[in-house]
Amino acid sequence: MQDLTSILEEALAAFSAIEQPAVLEEAKARYLGKSGVLTEHLKALGTLSAAERPAAGARINRVKSALEEALQAQRNRIAELQMQRQLAAQALDVTLPGRGVSPGGLHPVTRTLERIHTLFHSIGFDVADGPEIETDAYNFTALNIPENHPARAMHDTFYLDPTHVLRTHTSPMQVRYLETHAPPVKVIVPGRVYRCDSDMTHTPMFHQVEGLWIDDSVSFSGLKGVLVDFMRRFFEQEDLQARFRPSFFPFTEPSAEMDVGCVMCHGKGCRVCSHTGWLEVLGCGMVHPNVLAPLGIDSERHVGFAFGLGVERLAMLRYGVNDLRLFFDNDLRFLQQFR
Repeated sequence: MQDLTSILEEALAAFSAIEQPAVLEEAKARYLGKSGVLTEHLKALGTLSAAERPAAGARINRVKSALEEALQAQRNRIAELQMQRQLAAQALDVTLPGRGVSPGGLHPVTRTLERIHTLFHSIGFDVADGPEIETDAYNFTALNIPENHPARAMHDTFYLDPTHVLRTHTSPMQVRYLETHAPPVKVIVPGRVYRCDSDMTHTPMFHQVEGLWIDDSVSFSGLKGVLVDFMRRFFEQEDLQARFRPSFFPFTEPSAEMDVGCVMCHGKGCRVCSHTGWLEVLGCGMVHPNVLAPLGIDSERHVGFAFGLGVERLAMLRYGVNDLRLFFDNDLRFLQQFR
């Protein structure tokens, strides 16, 4: 039988030089595997005489035990080395100054909503809220929108079932609020609304603010005064020009669209205003008697005005954003500009 001492020395030297777990297991197989050197010696015991076998077997077992101890010790050493390398790679220098915590910021749409709240609250408007899932009756019928009106079409409205929709505007709150509040009423209704539309200036979900003022002395000139003052304070331009163009909404009569002088070019003409010098910002009008009558409100005594504005539209103009979809992409490079 080969000298077991030289086998032990050779194996110990081989184990101690290895620093990779996989390589160490290969060395183990070379000496202790099914075809390893010591296994061959054990198989060769059968060729010895009965008198020689006990002593030879004992020597082989001592060498095997020594190799297994050395193998385990090397495994532990390799694990320790790997841990030290990992700790060194992940080491933190606690003496370095801290990086600081970057403060967050409000979303530009949230900033715009807060600004609208503040400005209207300063002139006495309350704030109300309503359901985003509306009945067909509140969303259309109660607002004097006829059965054949295009706004009811499937290509404009998200229908949940034949009688329920995702509200297409915040105007249903005119009716809901007046059901529980007697005139005088002075309220704005901010909230999410939904329409089947998506491009650079439209998204399937966006925000609107509905305004309603009903009293015994409300007039169209008062409507114009409130909205012109709001726009001038919102854009912080005291000389901001405004105009009202005749329009049509089923729930107001007379109705108008409000334009303001382009806040980008100050009326000189640019790409944003299509070189007209004007920007459309909202729709408005005097509340139609057909909306008030079912609620038991005498339209001869109480009159009112309503308006609806798009929050994203105002945010785009205030912050110079050219694509509505940027508000909903959650790109931190865009949002960090508003911290």
